[in-house]
Amino acid sequence: MKITQKIEYNSSVEEVYSALTTKSEFAQFTGASAEIDAEPGGSFSCFDGMITGFTLELEPGKRIVQAWRAGNWDDGVYSIIRIDLEQTEVNKTQLKFEHSGFPEEHISHLEQGWHDRYWEPLRAFLQQPG
Repeated sequence: MKITQKIEYNSSVEEVYSALTTKSEFAQFTGASAEIDAEPGGSFSCFDGMITGFTLELEPGKRIVQAWRAGNWDDGVYSIIRIDLEQTEVNKTQLKFEHSGFPEEHISHLEQGWHDRYWEPLRAFLQQPG
């Protein structure tokens, strides 16, 4: 079972990557506290601790791979998220997202949650004047 999503942003890959990996920017666009150690092996906590995990792979401006879990999942249950960024034009970025390994009963909540809590707030944040 897997969720795949593709989103376009009118921003550079560097801006999108920074918003997803910098705790102050992430907290600003989500409206909730975040702790992010943006290094492979580093841990993260976001949405006031509801989401936690650790980073498996980072390629600045290109890729983020994390072991990711929600606080209401059984202990020790992690899923894998992968975000690939591609500059398609000047100041246009395509974000390709894949989420796998999550508890099956959460699919509809997760599918909508990624749009409602990540992708659309990120779009609004990136469109703010500089």
